[in-house]
Amino acid sequence: MENSKKRIAIIGGTGALGSGLAIRWAQAGHEIIIGSRGAKKAETMAREFAEKAGKSIRGLENAAAAQAGDIVALTVPYANHGATLDTIRPHVDGKIVIDITVPLMPPKVRTVQLPAEGSAAKAAQMSLGENVRVVSAFQNVAAAHLADPAHDIDCDVLVCGNDREARGTVIELAADAGMQAWHAGRIDNSAVAEAMTSALIFINGHYKSDGAGLRITGIPSTK
Repeated sequence: MENSKKRIAIIGGTGALGSGLAIRWAQAGHEIIIGSRGAKKAETMAREFAEKAGKSIRGLENAAAAQAGDIVALTVPYANHGATLDTIRPHVDGKIVIDITVPLMPPKVRTVQLPAEGSAAKAAQMSLGENVRVVSAFQNVAAAHLADPAHDIDCDVLVCGNDREARGTVIELAADAGMQAWHAGRIDNSAVAEAMTSALIFINGHYKSDGAGLRITGIPSTK
C-alpha cells in the first residue's frame, strides 16, 4: 500500500456517502481530507470519522481540501453541484475528480431527471475542462451500507470517464473500499449509473428494501 497510497480530498464529505468512503479509504491506508463549506464543521466531522476508522483524517474548507488532495471526490447534493464545481475549479487542474453526484430533484427522486448536458458527471467535465480527468463512480451504492465498514457491499460500481488510466485508478480505489468496479466507457455513459439511481430508489420503496444494487454478470474471471 505504501507505493499506492493516495491523498484523497472528499468534497462535501460530511454526509453519509462521503463519510463511508472516508472511513473505508482511511482504513485501506490512504490519506483522507474531509471538505465542507465551513472549516469548523469539516474538522469536527473529520475527528468523528477518524475515531470510527481508527486512522487520522483531516478536515478543511472545500477549496483548501481540493487544493490539498491529489485526488478529489465530489459527494455533494445535486443542488450544490454547480456551485461546488466553481469552488474547486482553481485547485483541480491535472487531477482526477471522482464525481459521485446524482441529479436527484426532489420531490420526484424516483423519476429519472438528467440535466441538459446528459449527466452530472459530463456537466462536471465540461465545467472543469479537459485537463481535469473527471471519473463517474459509486452512484448506485447505498450510503447506509457504505457508512458501515463491516458491511459487505453487495453492489458493483460502474466507472465512466474519458481517461482509461484515471478509470483504472478509481477501480483500484473501489476495491480498497470493498467493492467490485468495472470500466463502463466514456463520461457520456455516466448517464446510465445516474439514471439507475432513481430506479433503485423506486425498487427500494416498492419492495421495502434499504439497499438494492447492481451486479455485472457474464464476465470471465480475471483472477
